[in-house]
Order: sequence, then C-alpha cells, then structure tokens
Amino acid sequence: MSLVLVRAAALTPRPYPVTRPDLQFRYSVTSVTLSFTYESQLHRARLHETRLHQRSDGGTYTVTKTLGLIGSGMIGGAVARLAVAAGLDVVLSNSRGPETLADLVAELGDHARAATPEGAAQAGDLVVATVPLKAHDRLPVAALAGKTVIDTMNYYPDRDGRLAELDSGELTSSALVQRHLADSRVVKAFNNIDFRRLATSARPSGAPDRGALPIAGDDPGAKDEVVRLLDTLGYDAVDIGTLADSRRSQPGTPVYVQPYMAPRPEGLSQEEAQRWFFETPGVPVSADRVRELVDATTSEN
Repeated sequence: MSLVLVRAAALTPRPYPVTRPDLQFRYSVTSVTLSFTYESQLHRARLHETRLHQRSDGGTYTVTKTLGLIGSGMIGGAVARLAVAAGLDVVLSNSRGPETLADLVAELGDHARAATPEGAAQAGDLVVATVPLKAHDRLPVAALAGKTVIDTMNYYPDRDGRLAELDSGELTSSALVQRHLADSRVVKAFNNIDFRRLATSARPSGAPDRGALPIAGDDPGAKDEVVRLLDTLGYDAVDIGTLADSRRSQPGTPVYVQPYMAPRPEGLSQEEAQRWFFETPGVPVSADRVRELVDATTSEN
C-alpha cells in the first residue's frame, strides 16, 4: 500500500464549532491536492459488467459499476478517489459546472468524467449527495427518482442557518433529504468521518486494521447496496437503524469524527496543526467499537 502526496495552501482558522474538528481550517479547493494509491487484490479488480444480486428483502440489486456524485468537494473527492481505485467509474458534478472539475477529472483518469448534477444522477448506479445541507432542496428530484442516494450531509446551523424541524428534533437531516427525494431511497453514510481519514484509512476485507462506518436508512435493499459499496471502497458497515436513528451519527455524538483521529497535540502553531491534520494516520474504528459508540449516544448528544 502506498499513500499520500499532499500539496496544500496556507490554512486559516474557520468559524465552525468544536463539533467540526474536520473543518477547523479554511481550504482553497484548487490549491489542495490529495492523491493516493490503494493497491490490493480487491482494489485492483475491475468491474466489467453490471450483475443482479439478491437483496435481503427478496428483491434484486445491481452491483455498482458507476458512482454518481452530486458535490465534488472534500468528502466527494475522497469518495471519488476511493471508487476509482476500486475499479468503479465516477461521474462528478457540482453547482459551478462540469468545466470546473477538469483538474479532478484529469487526476482521476479514464474512469472519471464530469457532468451536471442531473447527468451524474442519471449515470450513477448509486448516487452520493454530498452538498451543504442548505442546498439539499436543489438536488434533482426527477433524475434521482428510483435511485439509492447516499446522503453525507450534516446539519451545521452556523453554515446552513437555523432549521426549526431539525432544532426541535422532529426530523433528522436525512429525513429532511428523504422528504425532498420522495421517490428515492436515501441512506446516510460517510457523514461521521473527515475527508482525510476517509481517503487514507480504507483497507481490504479481512485486514486487521480495517475500519467501519455507520449507515442508516429506511429501505433494507438500499442499505444492502451501500454496505456492498463500502466493502468495495475498503470499509465495513454498521447498520444503526432507520433515518430517524441517523441522529446517532450526527455532529456532537460519540461516533462523530473524533474516534477516527489520533489525539491532537497541544500547543501547535497554525502551520504545525495543518501538517498534523494532513500527515497523521487515522485510527481504525472496528465495527464493534462503532456499535459501542452509537449505543452510547444520549438525547443530549
């Protein structure tokens, strides 16, 4: 396994709360380059055809060959890199137009192309929605109808503005997304790990230091698809329940971000903190540990 060439611009403090240790710096997306190779038998394999497999609910699902991404920032870029390393095709999109993704497409190579959000939604066997929550109502409803949509979004009031239904606990952020995408199958995933650890902590199935991520959703078949995608990308999955249960992996809960990061040394300068963030390996969090952390969530988290 070989890892990580990093080039980063100067990073400055960012006004997110302590529940967002992954966003304590301000990034210029055009000046941050993350590239890595993840070589294993699993990730060198190429998926040459789409096949139907049995789902836990008795239906069928398609093996993911093409992953659509609506949003291609830090989390989206990390997922795209893992997907290409695993032999998947990716179709990237953002709110600024396909031409703005030329550098990322060039980095990812022949298995990547850019499109509009509608184009990425239509092309993907699975689709990852990884935009700020405040933009969830701009996800293309018609293009995503009938699709399994992986929701990586979290509610950050400082960024998203106050949403009464979320502040009151009436809905989770994923339930809000599902309400917008009424004809899609929404599954929460990738929302509790920072992009750097996500990109560099993937491991082959059976590796002693393979980590796990929680998922949540209302459709068992859709969750089956996401479990298999995570396995392909290098992670075990822990089903923590329905979209209502996804609150147990939201910001401020025990399983959110911190377990995947080593303790940060005290007294670091801004430059040292930047270097620490990018260079420090992630901490493997096993499936059993994820379950323990999720079970430790209280109504105050």
